[in-house]
Amino acid sequence: VQLQASGGGLVEAGGSLRLSCSASGRTSSTYAMGWFRQAPGEEREFVAGIRWRGSIRSAPYYADSVKGRFTISRDNTKNTEYLQMKNLQPEDTAVYYCAVNIAPSELSLRAVERHRYWGQGTLVTVSS
Repeated sequence: VQLQASGGGLVEAGGSLRLSCSASGRTSSTYAMGWFRQAPGEEREFVAGIRWRGSIRSAPYYADSVKGRFTISRDNTKNTEYLQMKNLQPEDTAVYYCAVNIAPSELSLRAVERHRYWGQGTLVTVSS
């Protein structure tokens, strides 16, 4: 599976961005797509995710820090996942990654180490 993340950039506090993650290659019909971020000097952390069983999607799940501001979605015709980010704040500044977990379980959905395939990351910078 190859993942390509894009859509990052520089935005003022309160602004919005939409990140995209296009996927190619094959995976199992059951998987989870996650968004993670890593700020300078910090560990990579979970942001948002969604689980798929065939064409059936789960309710999305979010980190508390982004709940109500970020929304994950998908365009099946383009095989692309999106992360819509609103009301961005300087603390949201990070490199954002999309990743795939091919054996998702309740315990692994937010775990960095359980996501096998990663995109290259896209930088989001929020100015105050």
